[in-house]
Amino acid sequence: MSLPPEKASELKHIIHQHLAKMDIHGKIRDVLAESVQEEAGPDPRALTEQDFIRALQCRGIVDEVMEGLQFSQVLKNIAGPLISCGCCDGGANINPTRRYLYLQVLGGKAFLEHLQEPEPLPGQVCSTFTLYLHFRNQRFHSKPVPCSCEPDLQEGFLLEVHRDGSKMADATTMLSISDPVQMVLIRTDTSGETTLVSSYFLDWRSILSAPNGKTGVSVELLGVAGSECKVPVGVLNLKLELYPPLTERLSTDIVSTQQSLERKKTAEKERLFLVYAKQWWREFLEIRPSHHTKLVKIFAQDENGVNRPVCSYVRVLRAGRLLESPRQAARFVSLLPLEKAPMVGGGVRQEQWCTLLAFLCRNKGDCEDHATLLCSLLLGFGLDAYVCVGTTGKGVPHAWVMTCGTDGSVTFWESLTAHRYLHQPVNPDVPTLAPQPKPSCPYRTVGCVFNHSAFLANCQPSDAVELCIFDFQDQSRWKTMSPEALRSVCAPGSTTSLPPLPPLTGPTIESAPASNHLEMEMRFLVSEHRKDLGMSTTWDDHLSYLLSAALVAYEQERCTGVSCGNEEFQDAVRRAVPDGHTFKGFPIHFTHRNARRIFATSLRSPFCEEIVCCRGDHVRLAVRVRVFAYPESACAVWIMFACKYHSVL
Repeated sequence: MSLPPEKASELKHIIHQHLAKMDIHGKIRDVLAESVQEEAGPDPRALTEQDFIRALQCRGIVDEVMEGLQFSQVLKNIAGPLISCGCCDGGANINPTRRYLYLQVLGGKAFLEHLQEPEPLPGQVCSTFTLYLHFRNQRFHSKPVPCSCEPDLQEGFLLEVHRDGSKMADATTMLSISDPVQMVLIRTDTSGETTLVSSYFLDWRSILSAPNGKTGVSVELLGVAGSECKVPVGVLNLKLELYPPLTERLSTDIVSTQQSLERKKTAEKERLFLVYAKQWWREFLEIRPSHHTKLVKIFAQDENGVNRPVCSYVRVLRAGRLLESPRQAARFVSLLPLEKAPMVGGGVRQEQWCTLLAFLCRNKGDCEDHATLLCSLLLGFGLDAYVCVGTTGKGVPHAWVMTCGTDGSVTFWESLTAHRYLHQPVNPDVPTLAPQPKPSCPYRTVGCVFNHSAFLANCQPSDAVELCIFDFQDQSRWKTMSPEALRSVCAPGSTTSLPPLPPLTGPTIESAPASNHLEMEMRFLVSEHRKDLGMSTTWDDHLSYLLSAALVAYEQERCTGVSCGNEEFQDAVRRAVPDGHTFKGFPIHFTHRNARRIFATSLRSPFCEEIVCCRGDHVRLAVRVRVFAYPESACAVWIMFACKYHSVL
């Protein structure tokens, strides 16, 4: 890929300065004088250019120039802003046959919520902003910067505009690419808790009509969550550049006309779907008057306050090598913490269905976010999966996932815990004393089910889960929406208002170092706690090592539902504990790595406190930590506290 003219000029200037600094002209004159004297012998001949270059090489002048110049480093410094970016995979591979959009963030301003925030001292822990980007299956993030009224967000992102075809995309081709750049701003406080500050979709195509292939943009970020979604939270200054630059740019009228046509087309599709949905709802209410009380959710509001069909929140999502099975996918989703949408003041619960990128970047969300992600992953694994909307046993609105087997079986998946429940309906027509299956799932009612291509409302006499028959071909039990109508507004690329689906990113945690570090922290906290109680601490490293087998077995059981390895662990512990001694162990599970929070939570259990504060003869303590890394910074942390001591009767 060729450098732009200003970068090439900068490179020439650096090379010229280096050559002048090492007095290259003087050295060339000396070599030239010596070469002329050598050739002025009894049989003189003309001195050629090749002879002179050979003389420079023999005297090491060329090697000295290249070694001092460090050409690769110079290129890195020159092209650094061009090729380095905050990409999740650590860098960008430049393909000279592709067109790139270089998006620079030149800082922020007017983040008034942080107007009184003091400047952090060097080394001081403070709240930070991190900017995340997604564009055409590419994900990026910035370095964290301290929160302030004018955050110093200075970052460059190299976005590949097109990946299909052998020809470099021209202006006309790029004009037809309506995929926006989604930007998500996350605030992380000093305790590690994350908050979604803003989500924004940038239409980058104004660059196609910009002179010199460069343009500056000021983006006003709006808040999220209900009443705050229309309130500005700050401004980001951006600079857009195309590499290589366009030979012919489009006129501003052409670009604005294309954008206007797309908006009108999207608005018309959404209007037609709304008309259809209203008619469909009237027909549903006519079936039975009580249907108006059922939880039939057709539209849901995202973090930007935009109402979208619920089917658009589900896509077929393949995780590549990051997740190997449906049950592992369920385990991964369950590790993302639950957090209800925040709201100012009291009243009815604030409902907010986040776009997938906002959910993943915040690394936590509501039950609907978990359910739509799990359903998307199960669809990627080839299962017939649906999101269910209904209530729990306590009558609280809830969302979970169900899969239909080819044998007619129905399985419920709780996305918050990864628990699975086989649905066995109760037949209300059999005699009262006849044996009936006992309900095992925690759900009371189901109002509707949906996925990326289907929406079905429950029109059975009762919406109780235990009585429900999930035969979607029976139109007397389930009223379906038109697949064509859903496809017009929910299929990928059907409307410009539909956020593209981001890929999952690999684990950012290295299991072994993270486990070792947290284990050392836990040992320190246990020793300090016992010291405060006037007790010394003696560690048994061998016993600590043996506890690993149990922790691995616990995580495998959570992933697969099958318990294995417990027999070997028990046998090893019996061998490690001498006769007349007692062994006690307490395992506990977390989804974070904050040592002090973990220790405080563990001590709330009387079993753990009994182990940590154990007194007696020959007391030996053990603690083992095992961190299991999953995609998107999710982790499962298993800890076992143990002790052995001599029993005195």
